[in-house]
Amino acid sequence: MRSYLSVLSTLLLFINFSFSQEEQDSIPKTDIDSLQVDLTDKGVVIKDSVSFKKTKKEFNPLAPSKAAFYSAVLPGLGQIYNKRYWKVPIVWGAIGGSIYMYTWNNNQYQSFRTAFKRRQAGFIDDEYYDINGDNPAGADPDLDTDDLEFQQERFQNDRDLWLVATIGLYALNIVDANVDAHLKQFNIDDDLSIDFEPYLDFNKVTNRPNYGMALIIKF
Repeated sequence: MRSYLSVLSTLLLFINFSFSQEEQDSIPKTDIDSLQVDLTDKGVVIKDSVSFKKTKKEFNPLAPSKAAFYSAVLPGLGQIYNKRYWKVPIVWGAIGGSIYMYTWNNNQYQSFRTAFKRRQAGFIDDEYYDINGDNPAGADPDLDTDDLEFQQERFQNDRDLWLVATIGLYALNIVDANVDAHLKQFNIDDDLSIDFEPYLDFNKVTNRPNYGMALIIKF
Protein backbone atom coordinates (compact mmCIF):
# COMPACT_ATOMS: atom_id res chain seq x y z
CA MET A 1 0.00 0.00 0.00
CA ARG A 2 2.80 2.40 0.86
CA SER A 3 4.54 1.64 -2.41
CA TYR A 4 1.40 2.59 -4.38
CA LEU A 5 1.09 5.84 -2.42
CA SER A 6 4.72 6.72 -3.04
CA VAL A 7 4.39 6.04 -6.77
CA LEU A 8 1.19 8.10 -6.94
CA SER A 9 2.71 11.03 -5.07
CA THR A 10 5.80 10.93 -7.31
CA LEU A 11 3.58 10.96 -10.41
CA LEU A 12 1.55 13.91 -9.10
CA LEU A 13 4.71 15.88 -8.36
CA PHE A 14 6.03 15.18 -11.85
CA ILE A 15 2.75 16.32 -13.49
CA ASN A 16 2.68 19.45 -11.34
CA PHE A 17 6.28 20.26 -12.27
CA SER A 18 5.52 19.75 -15.98
CA PHE A 19 2.54 22.14 -15.94
CA SER A 20 4.53 24.71 -14.00
CA GLN A 21 7.35 24.51 -16.53
CA GLU A 22 4.91 24.99 -19.44
CA GLU A 23 3.33 28.03 -17.79
CA GLN A 24 6.76 29.51 -17.21
CA ASP A 25 7.80 28.97 -20.82
CA SER A 26 4.57 30.50 -22.14
CA ILE A 27 5.25 33.90 -20.53
CA PRO A 28 6.42 36.38 -23.19
CA LYS A 29 10.00 37.46 -22.73
CA THR A 30 10.68 41.11 -22.02
CA ASP A 31 13.88 42.97 -21.39
CA ILE A 32 13.94 45.01 -18.20
CA ASP A 33 16.68 47.57 -17.62
CA SER A 34 16.94 48.96 -14.12
CA LEU A 35 19.01 51.78 -12.71
CA GLN A 36 19.59 52.15 -8.99
CA VAL A 37 21.26 55.18 -7.45
CA ASP A 38 22.47 55.21 -3.85
CA LEU A 39 22.20 58.56 -2.12
CA THR A 40 23.73 58.96 1.36
CA ASP A 41 22.17 61.58 3.58
CA LYS A 42 23.18 61.74 7.25
CA GLY A 43 24.07 58.08 7.47
CA VAL A 44 20.85 56.86 5.82
CA VAL A 45 21.16 55.14 2.43
CA ILE A 46 18.30 55.86 0.02
CA LYS A 47 17.96 53.85 -3.16
CA ASP A 48 16.00 55.24 -6.07
CA SER A 49 15.16 52.57 -8.61
CA VAL A 50 14.16 53.31 -12.18
CA SER A 51 12.91 50.35 -14.19
CA PHE A 52 12.46 50.34 -17.94
CA LYS A 53 10.37 47.62 -19.45
CA LYS A 54 11.07 46.91 -23.11
CA THR A 55 8.77 44.77 -25.17
CA LYS A 56 10.28 43.40 -28.33
CA LYS A 57 8.18 44.09 -31.39
CA GLU A 58 8.74 42.88 -34.90
CA PHE A 59 9.98 45.61 -37.24
CA ASN A 60 9.66 45.31 -41.00
CA PRO A 61 11.66 48.05 -42.76
CA LEU A 62 10.21 47.08 -46.15
CA ALA A 63 6.57 47.56 -45.11
CA PRO A 64 6.36 51.29 -46.04
CA SER A 65 7.87 50.73 -49.48
CA LYS A 66 5.57 47.76 -50.09
CA ALA A 67 2.51 49.75 -49.11
CA ALA A 68 3.54 52.62 -51.39
CA PHE A 69 4.19 50.23 -54.29
CA TYR A 70 0.82 48.52 -53.88
CA SER A 71 -1.00 51.87 -53.84
CA ALA A 72 0.91 52.95 -56.94
CA VAL A 73 -0.16 49.79 -58.79
CA LEU A 74 -3.79 50.00 -57.62
CA PRO A 75 -5.07 52.88 -55.47
CA GLY A 76 -6.38 51.55 -52.18
CA LEU A 77 -4.32 48.36 -52.27
CA GLY A 78 -1.70 49.84 -49.96
CA GLN A 79 -4.42 50.71 -47.47
CA ILE A 80 -5.60 47.10 -47.60
CA TYR A 81 -2.00 45.99 -46.97
CA ASN A 82 -1.92 48.24 -43.90
CA LYS A 83 -5.31 46.82 -42.81
CA ARG A 84 -6.90 50.27 -42.98
CA TYR A 85 -9.94 48.95 -44.77
CA TRP A 86 -12.12 51.97 -43.93
CA LYS A 87 -9.85 54.16 -46.08
CA VAL A 88 -10.40 52.12 -49.25
CA PRO A 89 -13.90 53.53 -50.09
CA ILE A 90 -12.55 57.05 -49.48
CA VAL A 91 -9.63 56.50 -51.85
CA TRP A 92 -11.78 54.92 -54.54
CA GLY A 93 -14.49 57.56 -54.17
CA ALA A 94 -12.07 60.49 -54.35
CA ILE A 95 -10.03 59.21 -57.30
CA GLY A 96 -13.07 57.75 -59.09
CA GLY A 97 -15.02 60.98 -58.67
CA SER A 98 -12.17 63.09 -60.00
CA ILE A 99 -11.77 60.79 -63.01
CA TYR A 100 -15.51 61.06 -63.70
CA MET A 101 -15.40 64.88 -63.55
CA TYR A 102 -12.37 64.95 -65.85
CA THR A 103 -14.13 62.70 -68.36
CA TRP A 104 -17.37 64.73 -68.27
CA ASN A 105 -15.59 68.07 -68.77
CA ASN A 106 -13.49 66.60 -71.55
CA ASN A 107 -16.63 65.36 -73.37
CA GLN A 108 -18.20 68.80 -73.05
CA TYR A 109 -15.04 70.41 -74.34
CA GLN A 110 -14.88 68.10 -77.35
CA SER A 111 -18.56 68.75 -78.12
CA PHE A 112 -18.22 72.53 -78.10
CA ARG A 113 -14.93 72.35 -79.98
CA THR A 114 -16.48 70.28 -82.77
CA ALA A 115 -19.45 72.67 -83.03
CA PHE A 116 -17.15 75.68 -83.07
CA LYS A 117 -15.01 74.23 -85.88
CA ARG A 118 -18.07 73.32 -87.95
CA ARG A 119 -19.64 76.74 -87.39
CA GLN A 120 -16.45 78.38 -88.70
CA ALA A 121 -16.62 76.10 -91.74
CA GLY A 122 -20.12 77.42 -92.55
CA PHE A 123 -22.26 74.54 -91.23
CA ILE A 124 -25.34 75.24 -89.12
CA ASP A 125 -26.33 71.67 -88.28
CA ASP A 126 -24.68 71.45 -84.85
CA GLU A 127 -26.73 70.82 -81.71
CA TYR A 128 -26.14 74.31 -80.31
CA TYR A 129 -27.50 76.22 -83.31
CA ASP A 130 -31.11 75.39 -82.42
CA ILE A 131 -31.06 73.73 -78.99
CA ASN A 132 -34.84 73.30 -78.54
CA GLY A 133 -35.59 72.86 -82.26
CA ASP A 134 -38.20 75.66 -82.31
CA ASN A 135 -36.30 78.47 -84.02
CA PRO A 136 -37.93 79.84 -87.19
CA ALA A 137 -36.04 79.73 -90.46
CA GLY A 138 -33.32 82.39 -90.70
CA ALA A 139 -33.33 83.09 -86.95
CA ASP A 140 -30.13 83.71 -85.08
CA PRO A 141 -28.51 80.65 -83.47
CA ASP A 142 -28.97 80.02 -79.77
CA LEU A 143 -25.20 79.99 -79.33
CA ASP A 144 -23.07 81.94 -81.76
CA THR A 145 -19.37 81.36 -82.43
CA ASP A 146 -18.33 83.56 -79.51
CA ASP A 147 -20.49 81.56 -77.13
CA LEU A 148 -19.10 78.31 -78.49
CA GLU A 149 -15.54 79.56 -78.07
CA PHE A 150 -16.23 80.69 -74.49
CA GLN A 151 -17.80 77.35 -73.51
CA GLN A 152 -14.97 75.50 -75.18
CA GLU A 153 -12.34 77.36 -73.15
CA ARG A 154 -14.32 77.04 -69.91
CA PHE A 155 -14.67 73.28 -70.12
CA GLN A 156 -11.05 72.97 -71.19
CA ASN A 157 -9.90 74.79 -68.05
CA ASP A 158 -12.19 72.70 -65.84
CA ARG A 159 -10.92 69.53 -67.48
CA ASP A 160 -7.30 70.49 -66.83
CA LEU A 161 -8.06 71.32 -63.18
CA TRP A 162 -9.68 67.93 -62.64
CA LEU A 163 -6.68 66.28 -64.27
CA VAL A 164 -4.39 67.97 -61.74
CA ALA A 165 -6.78 66.96 -58.93
CA THR A 166 -6.74 63.34 -60.09
CA ILE A 167 -2.94 63.23 -60.17
CA GLY A 168 -2.76 64.90 -56.75
CA LEU A 169 -5.22 62.44 -55.18
CA TYR A 170 -3.34 59.52 -56.73
CA ALA A 171 -0.06 60.78 -55.23
CA LEU A 172 -1.77 61.44 -51.88
CA ASN A 173 -3.01 57.86 -51.86
CA ILE A 174 0.59 56.63 -52.20
CA VAL A 175 1.89 58.99 -49.51
CA ASP A 176 -0.89 57.99 -47.12
CA ALA A 177 -0.09 54.29 -47.49
CA ASN A 178 3.63 54.92 -46.96
CA VAL A 179 3.20 57.15 -43.89
CA ASP A 180 0.57 54.87 -42.37
CA ALA A 181 2.91 51.88 -42.70
CA HIS A 182 5.64 53.89 -40.93
CA LEU A 183 3.30 54.83 -38.08
CA LYS A 184 2.18 51.22 -37.60
CA GLN A 185 5.78 50.29 -36.73
CA PHE A 186 5.78 52.41 -33.58
CA ASN A 187 5.19 50.53 -30.33
CA ILE A 188 2.11 52.19 -28.86
CA ASP A 189 1.21 50.06 -25.87
CA ASP A 190 -1.58 50.51 -23.35
CA ASP A 191 0.89 49.59 -20.59
CA LEU A 192 2.58 53.00 -20.62
CA SER A 193 2.74 54.23 -17.04
CA ILE A 194 4.80 55.97 -14.41
CA ASP A 195 4.45 55.14 -10.74
CA PHE A 196 6.05 55.80 -7.37
CA GLU A 197 6.39 52.99 -4.86
CA PRO A 198 7.86 52.98 -1.34
CA TYR A 199 11.24 51.26 -1.03
CA LEU A 200 12.49 49.40 2.07
CA ASP A 201 15.72 47.47 2.38
CA PHE A 202 18.29 46.57 5.00
CA ASN A 203 21.90 47.58 4.81
CA LYS A 204 23.95 44.43 5.34
CA VAL A 205 26.93 46.40 6.66
CA THR A 206 25.23 48.60 9.27
CA ASN A 207 22.18 46.35 9.65
CA ARG A 208 19.99 49.42 9.48
CA PRO A 209 16.85 49.83 7.41
CA ASN A 210 17.02 51.90 4.23
CA TYR A 211 13.97 53.91 3.25
CA GLY A 212 13.27 55.44 -0.11
CA MET A 213 10.98 55.82 -3.09
CA ALA A 214 11.14 53.77 -6.28
CA LEU A 215 10.29 55.52 -9.54
CA ILE A 216 8.95 52.90 -12.01
CA ILE A 217 8.51 53.86 -15.65
CA LYS A 218 6.97 51.32 -18.04
CA PHE A 219 7.36 51.65 -21.79
